Amino acid sequence: MEDLDPPRVVAGAAERILDDLAWLGLAGDEGPGTGGPTGPYVQSARFSFYERALESLEKAGLTYACDCSRAEIARVASAPHEGEDVIYPGTCRDKDPSREMRRPPAIRFRARDGACDDFVLRRADGVFSYQLAVSVDDLAMAIAVVVRGEDLRSSTPRQIAIMKALGASDDEVPSYVHLPLVCDASGARLSKRTAGGRVRALREGGLSAKEITDALARGKDGTPFVVPREWERFGV
Repeated sequence: MEDLDPPRVVAGAAERILDDLAWLGLAGDEGPGTGGPTGPYVQSARFSFYERALESLEKAGLTYACDCSRAEIARVASAPHEGEDVIYPGTCRDKDPSREMRRPPAIRFRARDGACDDFVLRRADGVFSYQLAVSVDDLAMAIAVVVRGEDLRSSTPRQIAIMKALGASDDEVPSYVHLPLVCDASGARLSKRTAGGRVRALREGGLSAKEITDALARGKDGTPFVVPREWERFGV
């Protein structure tokens, strides 16, 4: 359960998510509310794991402090990623780490190749980044396959870079599959901010769990979703 950013945590949301997943028949073998051998399964209870990972990266010389503002980065960044993501131009990469900071700094990853930019590991307010937390969690929980939306494709090389920097072998790095986003009839992306796109709204509107999962398993043209052949080794 991803709840790293306290101001954005909505009371009761986690319980509703777990209830909706159980109603859909998607209860996990382990996880929040179920337990398991690699818990805790709530990120706000895993800060010590992220702290140790960040210390490991710092000792390896793979981090640096960045006191750039978002506005400064946006002005000089030349190639934005999809959506709101922006490639950091490396402004603070080679600056003296003992310099006087203009504002509380973020901690960035020092990328070793061109697969990703120098992204944030911990924000200036002390909150660990999604990229760091998810990478540490996936390694600790021995995740084999990550299935997520196309909008997170740019996160994949970043997370692989973190895992490799933390000593993960090729076999320990998950396989990644990116699926098309679920959209409404007009083509607009559905999200938790879209009332009509919430499972709870569909439940209350009279749809059955089977109707929802059947719809999710079909592509835009109505053809059934085909399991990729590389998933066979995971027993899918």
